[in-house]
Amino acid sequence: MEKIFIRDFTPNQTISTTFLVKSKELRNKKTGGQFALITLSDKTGDIVSQWWDNFEDSIDTFDRDDIVFARGLVTVYRNHLQLSIHRMRPCQEHEYSLTDYFPTTKYNVDEMFAELMAIIGEFRNEYLRRLLQNIFADENTAQKFKKAPAAKTMHHPYLGGLLEHSLSLVKLCRKVGEHYEGIDVDLLQTGAVLHDFGKIDELAYERGFGYTNDGQMIGHLVMETMMVADHIKEIPDFPDDLRRHLLHMLLTHHGKLEYGSPKLPSTPEALMLAYLDDLDSKVEAMQRLIAEPQINGDWTRISPMFERPIYRRRTIETPALADAVANDNQAIAVAAASSQPEKGSTGQRKQAARPDSFNTPFDQLSDFFKNTEQN
Repeated sequence: MEKIFIRDFTPNQTISTTFLVKSKELRNKKTGGQFALITLSDKTGDIVSQWWDNFEDSIDTFDRDDIVFARGLVTVYRNHLQLSIHRMRPCQEHEYSLTDYFPTTKYNVDEMFAELMAIIGEFRNEYLRRLLQNIFADENTAQKFKKAPAAKTMHHPYLGGLLEHSLSLVKLCRKVGEHYEGIDVDLLQTGAVLHDFGKIDELAYERGFGYTNDGQMIGHLVMETMMVADHIKEIPDFPDDLRRHLLHMLLTHHGKLEYGSPKLPSTPEALMLAYLDDLDSKVEAMQRLIAEPQINGDWTRISPMFERPIYRRRTIETPALADAVANDNQAIAVAAASSQPEKGSTGQRKQAARPDSFNTPFDQLSDFFKNTEQN
């Protein structure tokens, strides 16, 4: 059975294909009775679906995280595609490939991981370098770090998202850390590598994205702090002050108590990590929101993260300032050349007058303000 991906749907198209069920619930119709509201997905996106009639015999045959076959009509509601379901059933294992249903980073995970390890290898601090190399020397840990999403829904919510986010943050920390005097860049980048490290065990990502029992009851901030503290104990003579600074960064990287951090950032490195983590997360989420399929219009849907729609148009038409400046410079050069004294037959020079028509944009702007003041 050929898979038709959500990104390729068009209005008024009748489709017959397979999906991963992200959610399902029964809702009341305004006219009486119920309908099934189901969110279906594949690796290219999600689509909200309604099953208005004759769903009663089939609705209990599948559940969240199951793969189903669905037939329906693609419709448009409030400028977004939806699916009106005609029928649906659970799939047999031979009818699908799991790789079609889970969003994945667009980058090569092995190349990203190699780049991250190369950056770690350049650390001047031997204790931090050894700590990270020891952590990722465990093949099981490295594989989970390569595969895990960075979040369930909010940012980088796809396989490989944790590695992509961590590498991006490491690069940000290097650029910003080197901008300020007195910042321990190795420490800052180590915090970037490990700030979401606990998500390799907090999140479940084998069949749909969810939380493990440890993730629900403990959470990744505490989980990674415990994991890193255990690894530090295995390194002889690891400086106690360095240990304290690193664990503080992990516990405070959400930035605020109301965001789940048990402590507030108390060092420049911890503060920078919290802000840069928030920046990288929100920029990725906004870019992904802008890229969502939409029929027309300049604005996205309202996002729970931003609590507002986002402007979609990316190309901003502006005057070609560089060309204008170049033209002005050329005009100035011409005027300057024409103003040079000219040799006459008597050996005397005559001065060329500045053309009355020569008026740069800067002159025009100055004249504008002068006229405004006079008025």
